[in-house]
Amino acid sequence: MTRSYDAVVIGAGPAGLATSRELARRKVDHVVLERGSSIGHTWTNLYDSLVLHTGKHLSSLPGMRFPRATSLFPSRIEFLAYLHRYAAEFRLPIALNANVTAVARGAGTWTVTTTQEDVFQARRLVVATGIVANPHVAEIRGRERFRGDVTHSVEYRRPEPFKGQRVLVVGAGNSAGEIAAELAAAGVDITISVRSGARCVPRQLFGVPIQYLAVGLHVLPRRAHPVIADGMARMSGWVRGPAVLPRPREGRCSEVPLIGFHLVDAIRSGAIRVRGGIAELTDNGARFADGSDEPFDRILLATGYRAALGVLASQIRLDDCGFASRRDRVVSRDQPDLYFVGHNYDTRGGLRNIAQDARIVARRITGTPR
Repeated sequence: MTRSYDAVVIGAGPAGLATSRELARRKVDHVVLERGSSIGHTWTNLYDSLVLHTGKHLSSLPGMRFPRATSLFPSRIEFLAYLHRYAAEFRLPIALNANVTAVARGAGTWTVTTTQEDVFQARRLVVATGIVANPHVAEIRGRERFRGDVTHSVEYRRPEPFKGQRVLVVGAGNSAGEIAAELAAAGVDITISVRSGARCVPRQLFGVPIQYLAVGLHVLPRRAHPVIADGMARMSGWVRGPAVLPRPREGRCSEVPLIGFHLVDAIRSGAIRVRGGIAELTDNGARFADGSDEPFDRILLATGYRAALGVLASQIRLDDCGFASRRDRVVSRDQPDLYFVGHNYDTRGGLRNIAQDARIVARRITGTPR
């Protein structure tokens, strides 16, 4: 069956819901396609203890604040409840179990096909699939020899299955830091492999989320951002002692620092050991870049995510950071009437950027100034 709309939105996570609300507010006939059996499918399946790094005041979606009783840094459960309330409050048109398998453009129309063989057509297409649906699995030499389990952190839920095992966590981002610290607190033998270092900043400064400061500082040139982050890291060092992680290499892509001291404190206490990059895996563990070997039962790859753009295949180009090539934050450089929400990540917070970008897309589609 073929259904026609003014716009189709792919993804019913925060990016898709925010976009849908903004389109509905402007009377745009549209549908939101969600691959899972409930909205926020990705958030439903992330680890139990997940807490937002961003404060609730700058993490809400357009038109609805978090309830007063919500924690300053909302938990995964609180955020999921918020998403469900959001969809119900605005009566958003969401089709569940609509996993998109193909997207094509022809004769000025986007045609979207799902696994159920339903076909949706629209003049405009909004891709709001984010990044977590596409975990990056790093290539490590010798993986086929390793007799233990190798999994990505997206599959992690809670510490219990890891107890009694020697676990190597690969990566130094926020997922790596939170998961490694949680496992160590549960008594799991943890080593973390850090290849390129990390900037560590406090989650709060004098009780104020560090994100709020980042928003105010973002008016400064981009080259100033790592200098500021380094300054905060040095200030932390004066209070908490010298850094226990190497400095990261400078890159062209926006890097979100390691937020909070859970990992750093666990390293200082000896609960987590730090090793350098992995040269290769052996049959019973890992060989590191310095030539030393260690045995491990399990390896957890906290190696990040890439933009989930597979359904567009060769119809678009990617920028240097793996996101769709765009202008004005949200507009495709390669295809007409194609927009992206949930593809801007920086220290101001992904959810804050989603709220901003959803409004921009809706204004673009309707040609309205507000």
